[in-house]
Amino acid sequence: MVGAIYSTFDVLEPGQQMELINDHDPVHLYIKLMTDRSGQFEWGYLSEGPDVWRITIRKI
Repeated sequence: MVGAIYSTFDVLEPGQQMELINDHDPVHLYIKLMTDRSGQFEWGYLSEGPDVWRITIRKI
């Protein structure tokens, strides 16, 4: 799944964003993106559980 997220992120133009919907807080993905794509994205929570987590990842 991480590969699909990276592939989607990599084709975004600056200013575009993607939305991730998950059943738990994907903080592990945030840490991985900070390691691999630091300074290239903004991370925002649209909803924070308990059943559904919605996150926007915006390319900067």
